Amino acid sequence: MTTLDSGLATLRSAANRIGYAWERLGRWLKRFMPTGLYARALLIIIAPMVILQSVVAFVFMERHWNSVTQKLSAGVVADIAAVIEVYRGYPQDAEQTQIRRIAQEKLGLVVDFLPASEMPQPGPKPFFSLLDQALSVELRKQIKRPFWIDTVGRSSLVEIRIQLENAVMRVIAPRGAAYASNSGIFLMWMVGTSLVLLTVAILFLRNQIRPILRLADAAEAFGKGRDMPNFRPRGAREVRRAAVAFIEMKLRVERAIEQRTAMLAGVSHDLRTILTRFKLELALLGDTPEIEAMKKDVDEMGRMLEAYLAFARGDMGESSAPTDMAAFLEELKTDAERTGHQASVEFHGQPVVTVKSAAFKRCLANLVSNAARHANAIAITGHRDHRWLTVTVDDDGPGIPAGMREEVFKPFLRLDDARNQDEGGTGLGLAIARDIARSHGGDIMLGDSPMGGLRATVRVPV
Repeated sequence: MTTLDSGLATLRSAANRIGYAWERLGRWLKRFMPTGLYARALLIIIAPMVILQSVVAFVFMERHWNSVTQKLSAGVVADIAAVIEVYRGYPQDAEQTQIRRIAQEKLGLVVDFLPASEMPQPGPKPFFSLLDQALSVELRKQIKRPFWIDTVGRSSLVEIRIQLENAVMRVIAPRGAAYASNSGIFLMWMVGTSLVLLTVAILFLRNQIRPILRLADAAEAFGKGRDMPNFRPRGAREVRRAAVAFIEMKLRVERAIEQRTAMLAGVSHDLRTILTRFKLELALLGDTPEIEAMKKDVDEMGRMLEAYLAFARGDMGESSAPTDMAAFLEELKTDAERTGHQASVEFHGQPVVTVKSAAFKRCLANLVSNAARHANAIAITGHRDHRWLTVTVDDDGPGIPAGMREEVFKPFLRLDDARNQDEGGTGLGLAIARDIARSHGGDIMLGDSPMGGLRATVRVPV
């Protein structure tokens, strides 16, 4: 049992090492993989095509070129061996005229007999030396004499020298007689078919990816509170199904919000009617300290009602439109100065941004009024780049503790100790502001201000 347990432990350890190695390899490969669906789909198509072409090329090279070249080379070497036998069998032809003529006319070989000497030094070999290998093998097998080959000097010819007993026979043969020289056609066929397949894949994938991108754009526009009137389901069946599901979801959300808005409009009308009756009845009772207190309570109830309705209503019913943010921030500065606060404003970049102007103004106005309630100096800064609009509101007030900065966005929550509030309120200002920012596809973050108080940062896509 001990040996078995040891063996199992060894196997588990080896499996863990292999799994870890595969995981590391996967992470390493993931760094080089494309992230877009279009690029990944192209890779899925191109990689098998390249592998297939490589396998075809290897099989063709290994079985066709190799076998054909070996047979052609064997034939040429057999002709050379026959010339050598004729040379040895007919010594009476001292000038070898007949041998050269027969080799030229019948075999297509140019044959010369040189004085006996040392063989030349081996020349440079080509990178792809299939012909050299085939000729060398056949010369060793059939002739069994020292030889020298040159397949590089003249591209259309092959020169072979063979050491005989009293001479050196030089043979010049056409390259085509010993080599299957159709590589150009083969390569053109491979490249041509690859380009055709790649072009078809690119065109097909572009048409398949475009509906997905349009669906993503429509979802992003809906998240920003914008419309895409020309959007309709297109593309493959699965993409159409996703687009139809998105449209149905969008209609359900809009219908639910419309119903909520209609209900709130009715509630608002009924409550305002009751409050108006209260005001009229209090006005008829005369002016006494008790009546004045009740009037203040009624006015406070009216303000709270408007705040509740504004929070519940959100920014529905308003369309996005180009808005001059620099001029809008100047208005906020002017409003803050009217209440006796020191205010400054700066804006950098292109000021025109497409937002729901009334809702976005309410968002920033809530942040500025929140700062004005607890600080003396306010600094408003705007920055717009190619992707984002960022607006920061800084103040010199007491600020909010870091651990409570997310809590203040909850509806009806007021941090009296954190911001030292002296005035009543509903605790909905920051909640409404964040709700509007998120309806534009952005958000609001709170942090420390360089002025010593709170910094509220609104960031929405443009």
